[in-house]
Amino acid sequence: MKAAELKDLPVEELNRKAAELRENVFNLRIRHAAGTLDSSADLGKHRRDLARVLTVLNQKKRGAAPAAPAAEKKG
Repeated sequence: MKAAELKDLPVEELNRKAAELRENVFNLRIRHAAGTLDSSADLGKHRRDLARVLTVLNQKKRGAAPAAPAAEKKG
């Protein structure tokens, strides 16, 4: 899931995605603890997706533009 795709979604849809991803992360953590998780990379992937959704959601709520890339800084 790309951040650019998320920026086009309304706040309500982002809230739904965040709730869904929270539930997925919870279930993956339970399966990891039980030893039935096939790929531990799935847990990290879902956590990063949740972080992306929450970042875009916070940006929309604050009305802030996304941060400039670090490569543009001149030192």
